[in-house]
Amino acid sequence: MDQKRLVVGLLVALVFGLVAARYVYIQLRNAKLAAGQNRVVTGRIVVASKPVMLGERLTTADLREIPWPDASRPTGSFGRVEDCLDRALITPVVENELILEDKLAPKEAGGGLSVAIPQGTRAISVRVDDVVSVAGFVVPGTMVDVLVTGASTGGDSVTRTILQDLRVLAVGQKSEADREGKPQTYTVVTLLVSPEDAEKVTMASTEGKIHLALRNTIDTKEVNPPAVSRASLFTGAPPVHPEATTHKVHREAAPPAPKPPEPYVIDVIRGDKKETTSFAGQQVHQ
Repeated sequence: MDQKRLVVGLLVALVFGLVAARYVYIQLRNAKLAAGQNRVVTGRIVVASKPVMLGERLTTADLREIPWPDASRPTGSFGRVEDCLDRALITPVVENELILEDKLAPKEAGGGLSVAIPQGTRAISVRVDDVVSVAGFVVPGTMVDVLVTGASTGGDSVTRTILQDLRVLAVGQKSEADREGKPQTYTVVTLLVSPEDAEKVTMASTEGKIHLALRNTIDTKEVNPPAVSRASLFTGAPPVHPEATTHKVHREAAPPAPKPPEPYVIDVIRGDKKETTSFAGQQVHQ
């Protein structure tokens, strides 16, 4: 009887063991399948290894490859550094920025600033100082208005906004010798303009003084401000005259003129005639 119970117990234990093993097997298989389904397939994508300026041709020192999920690969991206070499940038990039097709000039376009100039537009440079360039805040990619101050037909000074919402392509510094032979450094700002606007900028820089007004890059609204003349700027202000200073001169009264001396009278008797003679202001010495 005891032997029969032992056999039954072993059979029950075996059944439970098989069921447990089957359960563990199913769980492990499901986990493996789930891991395979959730596995992210990654590839390679090209990014900038350092900041690169507009117009520069890309070299191996400028680029590197990093892992990137294939499912989220941007349109126009590159998977190999070799595909980007010797192509010029039409926009500056920063470190770790993706290199995309629309940021590169065609291979036959060459390099330099000219690759960033769209067809039908021109790039023109103007010489400015720190004040004109808004104390250094005018940098490539910013938008500016161009103001010019010059003499009107009447001879009065006038300031007018001649161009609005122009993109700055480049900002650099140049040095040249002044009249005394001393080196002088100045800033040159290159603007993207139409051919007609290039003529306006040239005339303004020749006949007047140019100023740049920095504007918000998302503010594309054009305004029409009136020109400001020197006379209109000070309209209503009373003329300023230097206060006159009066100096009083004290003069002493002139002394009264002396009375003329009494005339001397001399009677001259000749026979029976008597003559009287007067001598004014003279003395008679006896």
